[in-house]
Amino acid sequence: MMISKKAASALASVVMALCSTSCAITAFSTPTIVSSARWHARDSGVHHRSTSVLHAADTDAILPSFATKEEYFSYMQAAGKLPAGFAVGTASGEFVSVEAPAMGKLPIKATVIHLTEGPTDSWAAVFTSNKFPGCPVKVGKSRLAAGTPLQALVINNKVSNVCPGGDGAAAAESVCAAVAAKLNLPGGASSVLPSSTGVIGWRLPAKELAEDIVPKAIGALQTESAFAAAQAIMTTDRYPKLRSKTLSDGTRIVGVAKGAGMIEPNMATMLGYIMTDATIEKSKLQALLTEACNRSFNSISIDGDESTSDTVVAIASCLKPLASEDEFKNALFEVTEGLSADLVRNGEGTGHVIRVRISNFPGSEYDARRMGRHLVNSPLVKCAISGNDPNIGRIAAAIGSFMGKFFPNESVNEMSLSLGGRTIFSGGKFVLEGDAVEKELSGHMADAQMGEHDDFPKHQKFVEIGVDFGGSGSAVTVLGSDLTNEYVAVNADYRS
Repeated sequence: MMISKKAASALASVVMALCSTSCAITAFSTPTIVSSARWHARDSGVHHRSTSVLHAADTDAILPSFATKEEYFSYMQAAGKLPAGFAVGTASGEFVSVEAPAMGKLPIKATVIHLTEGPTDSWAAVFTSNKFPGCPVKVGKSRLAAGTPLQALVINNKVSNVCPGGDGAAAAESVCAAVAAKLNLPGGASSVLPSSTGVIGWRLPAKELAEDIVPKAIGALQTESAFAAAQAIMTTDRYPKLRSKTLSDGTRIVGVAKGAGMIEPNMATMLGYIMTDATIEKSKLQALLTEACNRSFNSISIDGDESTSDTVVAIASCLKPLASEDEFKNALFEVTEGLSADLVRNGEGTGHVIRVRISNFPGSEYDARRMGRHLVNSPLVKCAISGNDPNIGRIAAAIGSFMGKFFPNESVNEMSLSLGGRTIFSGGKFVLEGDAVEKELSGHMADAQMGEHDDFPKHQKFVEIGVDFGGSGSAVTVLGSDLTNEYVAVNADYRS
């Protein structure tokens, strides 16, 4: 059922009236704009600050268009209703970098995700394969290998705690200990999973986090929406990213993610957290998360740089019975694929999102994804799309380069290419038919263009590239972004 903006605004007024003044969720100050999102009556399951029984919407598989930032934020706030057994709190603070004290006081945020009903064995994670992983990744891998139950996650932005001059693992553990002490967790620091994102090489301001920022975040814990976490984990992200899905049995999945640059994941994304109240066995959750990441986060690239801090965690409070693992799997795929697309659309300076659909590739899905990322990472292809220039020879050249290097014995004689649904290459020759086609292809790119400085996603359009090798083989979809002046500007001045 479609809900008009007028009706949605009226509904938001009702929600605001139900909320008490102690409510920690600030985004309800704007009208709630709902597209075809489905509304469900939910039990508030209050154990931390909460206000009343609210209604939760799922995000649409394809997000609607938004006219303003306020519309986008309201939509995400409503869609971020936390699954049963979860609370989220965030807080801000300041620190002075030991490595660059002349920069003065710098802002930093902490996010705490708390399982209110006790620790869970049902959690899964995937981490970066970078050979210089962040210290929180090392701690996380140790927790995963040990099978340690979790009851909380703590995330900070601004400093990634990667190869710092001090003892980064000890710093991460001290922040975990502060969370455990403040929440009186029976499992202590080992039941807390840390994550960090931000500048590489700087020491983590563990004292400021443990003594000031984390306690404030715990004091702000609320059980209503995950949207605050989506906001607090951002670094150069232009807007928060959240996806949600409610299953037919009433169980719920909510995911948040951050990432805008240094993104060509080889396991997951920059940072992603998926919460569910479904009862699911640990090994099953790990298998599903790994498969979901291959389909989503491992099939995107913004700039070809693999992060040192990539982490995706799925954690289940196991408070509700799960009727169908297949439905859960499909819902998890929808959430992770939605978040991966959001990451690319939100990329640093991104003006176009490129969607490459590869079919009948003469190799594995893994290699098909490699080829797709090679294509979307081509600087020449990126720049042509940035300028709405249908310089289609660059697409064929990038594909030919990959195939020549890695599949030299495979024929490409049957390969065809399309751009915007129009065939542009077939039978070893380009299909170029004059100014009308040139204008059509350029128009397709221009229609998918976004503003390089937009702080919310106005639409969900793609520059569509099809690559069909003919015969039979693997099929994958890979997402990438163009290359703009803004990307260079952001990364030339990242630390400040």
